[in-house]
Amino acid sequence: MIQIGLTGWGDHDDLYPARTPAREKLRIYGQHFPVVEVDSSFYAIQSQDNFQRWVDSTPDHFSFFVKAYQGMTGHSRGKNQKFAGPGEMFEAFIRSIDPVVNAGKLNAILFQFPPWFDCTPDSVRRLRAIRKWMGDLPLAVEFRNPSWFQDDTREKTIQFMREEGWFHVVCDEPQIGPGSVPTVLEPGAAGKTFIRLHGRNAEGWKMSSAPNWREIRTLYRYSTEELTEWREHLRLLEEKDAGDIYMIFNNNSGGDAADNAKEMMSLLGMKPAAHAPRQMDLFGEA
Repeated sequence: MIQIGLTGWGDHDDLYPARTPAREKLRIYGQHFPVVEVDSSFYAIQSQDNFQRWVDSTPDHFSFFVKAYQGMTGHSRGKNQKFAGPGEMFEAFIRSIDPVVNAGKLNAILFQFPPWFDCTPDSVRRLRAIRKWMGDLPLAVEFRNPSWFQDDTREKTIQFMREEGWFHVVCDEPQIGPGSVPTVLEPGAAGKTFIRLHGRNAEGWKMSSAPNWREIRTLYRYSTEELTEWREHLRLLEEKDAGDIYMIFNNNSGGDAADNAKEMMSLLGMKPAAHAPRQMDLFGEA
């Protein structure tokens, strides 16, 4: 099974009629896509009420890819919500997503680590500690430092994910030198593989000192040729027993993510989520 979705649901204006209230957008989003990445949970641990409302707004077959809070991945550097320690922080996050877990709508929790989280023994120990803190919850990892996928570490990283129960998040990002994370078409833990498409805005990706860098770097529209490349990549992942594959388009700062996701669905012979069967042979004859 392959499913396609977007990062967040509030910023994709083309999906909604004019003047759609914010509270209605997720319900409409669920008519277009079967999965969404919750990114608000990265900036603050959300209330159970929020998650319950989101669960109630979506179809039974819908699932949430929930981004781990920034304090759990080391992004915030002193800007965390206040907790007595990491154990309390992880427990608060786990409690917050109870409505999603109880509804059977948790796809996985995304741990996207910062660029300074490199491949070292300390980092490996941290990953093992996180795995223990999170219990049996499904976890996915996205590395933002290429040291995890160098010639002498790539196979060890993939094997670590498989042994420690981490789904692999495959990146699509600009390839602009030794600091870029390559697109590694290998599954991690069995069962699921995720793909996050950040766009290929090479110039914007390098402008890390700009005040609006986060918006600039995802300002990109994939061409049909680039999306067709991904159709071939998906074939390869399926041949490698990648399990269920979820493609999340994150090139949303210019409003391109939804259109690109819809085009990708068309290339794969998919229908909108509200009208599509839960599973389908995407590579059979149309």
